[in-house]
Amino acid sequence: MPILASFAVPHPPLIVKEVGKGEEERVSLTIESYQKVADQIAELKPETIIITSPHTLCFTDYFYISSHSIMKGSFERFGAKEVSFEEEIDLELVEEIEKLSKEKNFPAGRVDKEVELDHGTMVPLYFIRKKLPKCKIVVIGLSGLSLNKHKELGRIIKEAINHTNRNVVFVASGDLSHKLQEYGPYGYAKEGTIYEDRILETMTKGNFNELLDYSDELLYKASECGHPSFTILSGAIENELIEATFLSHEDTTGVGYGLWTYYPKEEKKEEGEDEYVSLAKETIEEYIRFGNVINPPEYSSKELLENRSGVFVSIHKFGQLRGCIGTFLPMESCIAKEIIANAIAASTRDPRFSPIEVDELKDLEINVDVLTTPENINSTDLLDPKKYGVIVSKDTRRGLLLPDLEGVNTVEDQILIAKRKAGILPNEEVSLQRFEVIRHK
Repeated sequence: MPILASFAVPHPPLIVKEVGKGEEERVSLTIESYQKVADQIAELKPETIIITSPHTLCFTDYFYISSHSIMKGSFERFGAKEVSFEEEIDLELVEEIEKLSKEKNFPAGRVDKEVELDHGTMVPLYFIRKKLPKCKIVVIGLSGLSLNKHKELGRIIKEAINHTNRNVVFVASGDLSHKLQEYGPYGYAKEGTIYEDRILETMTKGNFNELLDYSDELLYKASECGHPSFTILSGAIENELIEATFLSHEDTTGVGYGLWTYYPKEEKKEEGEDEYVSLAKETIEEYIRFGNVINPPEYSSKELLENRSGVFVSIHKFGQLRGCIGTFLPMESCIAKEIIANAIAASTRDPRFSPIEVDELKDLEINVDVLTTPENINSTDLLDPKKYGVIVSKDTRRGLLLPDLEGVNTVEDQILIAKRKAGILPNEEVSLQRFEVIRHK
């Protein structure tokens, strides 16, 4: 079961009214956005909220996961002892995450130690509990391991959610740079501004693959604390089509506070559009914009999900070919996956063209050709360029031409073009195969 929604939020104790005592008005935009987040989570009614926090128990080489059935905490150290929490932990989900981690030899799990709730966890809960008083939680800490390991943990969390069939909301708690203003508690560094500008773009676009491209030096000099938390989130929603919404950003205290929401995007084809073409379009859109490889949509027909066949994906822009890649025999486990693989290849790896850019997406026309199994033939009389495609073979060279192409009107033209594509001379003898296609456009 996919995560109901994910949220990236900051955790300044200042925004807790009992702590801020009026000073919280300095970040009123952040408070307003937090209230929207709380409203949305309450409306989703999750069974469990997973919260990743930089300020809970942290190890250099291990990820802590909440270990006991109840966790308690308060804002006493921030002068607001009266604001306290007693939270029930979803131990079944914790145990599944730990089990999968052990199976994968991944360093994550529980520890034999009572741990109090930290402010990275309690600040989100402060707003959420005003709207959703009851549901279980899971608290997960960060580590000194690589960002790749943080993303891998997100993948394990996603798998555990699927195994336990939980309705889950994911909250990635983390501030941005702590070095944005001279008057701030940590002062100013140019890297803080560089990081802030970049992370705002990454998170707002939902381009999570970029999170792994930030250098350790930039992260250190910017003095951020949320990046690994966001990276765990990215693993937990990997390969899902998501709709990213930027809520707000403030740096009036010298620390960056950003809030974003990420909801699964409903995978619906346009009214009346062929599902083969719709899948190719979705694939290209998601891969070119975000670098994500989608999964076959659940609404796909049995034919797409159960049958196998060779597939060609052709892309045109303003009537001109912009990319075409395919397989004359199936390479994937189903037609849907064949379309996904070839749509990505046609849009980025056709050697005749440069990779498609984001600003081109609106101008593309997509065709999908599903091929029958090629059959050997011993005479050109058995070819018809309007009905059959042709495969010519000589030694290890092989050329393929689809049927019913504009400007290809004779069998001789068809064979000559197929030979040229394979690097076979016009007068060389070749073996012939023919196939039919079902064209989706």
